[in-house]
Amino acid sequence: MPARFRTPEYLLIFLAIGSSLSFSVWHALLNNFAVEQAAFTGREIGILQSLREVPGFLAFTAVFLLLVIREQVFALLAVCLLGIGVAMTGFMPSEYGLYFTTVLMSVGFHYYYTLQQSLTLQWIDKGRSPVVMGRQSSASSIAALIAFGSIWLGTEYLDIEFKWMYLAAGGIALLIALGAWLMFPHFSHSVPQRKHLFLRRRYWLYYALTFMSGARRQIFIVFAGFLMVEKFGFSAADIALLFLINHIINALLAPKIGRFIVRFGERLALTLEYLGLIVIFIAYAIVEVAWIAALLYVLDHVLFAMAIGIKSYFQKIADPADMASTSGVSFTINHIAAVVIPITFGFIWLHSPAVVFLAGAAMAVVSLLLARLVPVDPGNRGQRTIVGNISMLK
Repeated sequence: MPARFRTPEYLLIFLAIGSSLSFSVWHALLNNFAVEQAAFTGREIGILQSLREVPGFLAFTAVFLLLVIREQVFALLAVCLLGIGVAMTGFMPSEYGLYFTTVLMSVGFHYYYTLQQSLTLQWIDKGRSPVVMGRQSSASSIAALIAFGSIWLGTEYLDIEFKWMYLAAGGIALLIALGAWLMFPHFSHSVPQRKHLFLRRRYWLYYALTFMSGARRQIFIVFAGFLMVEKFGFSAADIALLFLINHIINALLAPKIGRFIVRFGERLALTLEYLGLIVIFIAYAIVEVAWIAALLYVLDHVLFAMAIGIKSYFQKIADPADMASTSGVSFTINHIAAVVIPITFGFIWLHSPAVVFLAGAAMAVVSLLLARLVPVDPGNRGQRTIVGNISMLK
């Protein structure tokens, strides 16, 4: 690999490709695999998704492992664990087998994304971080395009079994992690990180935005996808094609959204995201036409890229030594709702899917109110919210 590519930015992009490709195959096949081969209903899918989020809830434990392992090495090992879990999924087509492989995959997935956020905020300058995060998102989408395109061809024309697609996806993640180990040097950190847990009162708005983002994400990931399969009868090929469209758009738009945030700020970006979500979630609750539901799903996914603004807002207001620990804590905060919502809303779904999406609209309203507290220029003269500075909790 040429020396100009052996940089922290390209390492992060390389790992984003491997993790995204592997997870995208798992995610795209999940609902059809669960329904067709493990006989899942809304109850079991809710339990599975809650179990999947438990490792995210425990992401704060990453800071303790950093006492004995370098952050960069830890990220590589997390991608390996993600790959192993995905590779095993197709060979355990039962309720408890799927629960087991999901948790295994999820441990690697959530540790990796915790570390990805931490390393990005440490290695990349504040002025460029939204652009770099946009490029990571774009690279992830390109990898997902390859995954979804392969699934569509494999299921529609080649009649490849689920287990072989899962095995290939997991194996690719393992190969990419090995390649990253061999091709990239170990990068140093300019600011030593605090390796203990803490909450700071001055970060309260970041914590609140992160919590609500986790709740919103579950409505999309768990129930919007399940709506497509259960209500509108989308096949695995249909879902893969829908994901394909999502990621084509994201690959094109994510870098532009990063530049938009640099130019116009986090406050406007997050405001636009949550206004859009209010409309989309209400529409999910009443939609009766398959192509309209698919359009809502695509628009919902586009708004995900705006969440870059939460991370760049934190980078601007935070002590540089807080990045690693706070990344783990923020993933735990993000997953508090994620552990509860899938199983709770899974039972609600049995009685009224519309109520699930109306609750999502209410969450988007709360998020919008929080977003309006973000300053136009976060961190300028120490300003962290529009209501003024909040004293530190030492």
